Amino acid sequence: MILTVTPNPSVDRTLEIASLVRGDVLRVHTARAEAGGKGVNVSRALRRNGSPTTAVLPIGGAEGAELTALLGDLPFVSVPIGDETRSNITVTESDGTTTKLNAAGPALSAAETDELLGALGTELARGPRWLAAGGSLPLGVPPDLYVRVARLAAEHGVPVALDTSGVPLEVAALTGAFALLKPNQEELAALLGRELPTVGEVVSAAREVLSWGNRVVLVTLGGHGALLVERGRTWWARGPEVAPRSTVGAGDCALAGYLSTDALSGERLRRAVAWGTAAVSLPGTTVPGTGDIAPEAVTVVAEPDPHWVVKEL
Repeated sequence: MILTVTPNPSVDRTLEIASLVRGDVLRVHTARAEAGGKGVNVSRALRRNGSPTTAVLPIGGAEGAELTALLGDLPFVSVPIGDETRSNITVTESDGTTTKLNAAGPALSAAETDELLGALGTELARGPRWLAAGGSLPLGVPPDLYVRVARLAAEHGVPVALDTSGVPLEVAALTGAFALLKPNQEELAALLGRELPTVGEVVSAAREVLSWGNRVVLVTLGGHGALLVERGRTWWARGPEVAPRSTVGAGDCALAGYLSTDALSGERLRRAVAWGTAAVSLPGTTVPGTGDIAPEAVTVVAEPDPHWVVKEL
């Protein structure tokens, strides 16, 4: 079983339009609402593809009640909070361009944060194979929350995969406590404070993160594939060209694909890219099912040329 924790979940509302024009009145072709947040999306993708999973998350207010309904048959453990769960808006255009409007989210008290960690500890005691933690942190939550999560998981011998950004990523990564970190190229560049235009520079940055004690770095490269970096080995993979409908949640699906298998590293990357590619072809934050995912169409290259320019891949 794979456990997830999402400190700042959301109701994700997606509006599909032909083209976004500032100051104009636009017609919405399709509107949808789905349960969102990084850990929630990982659990949704795993559940749809037959992998046992449980999501842990705080929920509050009317938006929280809607989020609970949207979770459907997904197994979850909720921690009640006094503030309102956030609602995010995504606007997708017919050419696949995606514009996101993310709310800051609720404020969690110290007591509510402790209750979230307590609920997580109870689920960790059940012995999941992985804990996937991710997303932004709610207001009032200290930036070291994911460090506390990793320590709690370590008490139960559970490896942690982390997907976050900014200060929470920096604070967490520097502890070296994570079995897997999954930044995208821009987040990794921000963490190291330098541009990473080539494969070699991305790999070098990932290896610097590994030198802090972390075990594996999975770097998603948007439409240019992904890099899996271990201490002595590297792989690059890319899926087939697809007509994009929404990029929201694609990285979460890639992480779910990676965690869904115990295969060798290159094959885990193949699975990750296949799941992420499939997600891009679907509307909103719809997660792919087995009929959408095509691992055989993914190209995997061991020890890719460090001189390759990422945006040209």
